[in-house]
Amino acid sequence: MSVRHGLLALLAERPAGAYQLRQEFERRTGGTWPLNMGQVSTTLDRLVRDGLVEPAYADGDVPRWTLSPAGHDTLRDWWAAPVARTAPARDELAIKLALAVSTPGVDVRRLVQVQRTETMRAMQALHRLRVAGAAGADADLAWSLVVDNLVFAAEAEIRWLDHVEARVARAAATRDARPPARAPRPATAPADDETAARR
Repeated sequence: MSVRHGLLALLAERPAGAYQLRQEFERRTGGTWPLNMGQVSTTLDRLVRDGLVEPAYADGDVPRWTLSPAGHDTLRDWWAAPVARTAPARDELAIKLALAVSTPGVDVRRLVQVQRTETMRAMQALHRLRVAGAAGADADLAWSLVVDNLVFAAEAEIRWLDHVEARVARAAATRDARPPARAPRPATAPADDETAARR
């Protein structure tokens, strides 16, 4: 999801100022996608430029924005469209492991173990967050779905790390099982006539 579409979704409910948008965006995404005010202001400027958002009214000195008709159309199209998964994700861990298995001297098994420990730690923190959020008075479905997504992603990463570790072990076993390459025999020099005659 882009910040752009997130702000459109919030503005579809009611006019809001930049600070309100930032707070509501972070609340609904469980704080997993923090925004800074510069990012919100820049995105709003672009939405106004593109005709998707327009000034609503000022509450004292605080400007507010609302969706234009074109903004409502854009948001409706976004809700109706699937999220594209065609472009490969730039996952730092996948790239790190791809480089590690092809770089001599890197202990890939150790790298996997360290990463698995970190992912387990993060997953446990997410479970605690989910339990605390469920017990809180302001627990809501939007927040819990975001946290659930992060937990499932961590679980999938641990399964993938198990898979990587098994593949690396199989590759090492295959490499170790190959017979060592024989050194080529030295070429014998052709015998000269005198040596041949003695035979």
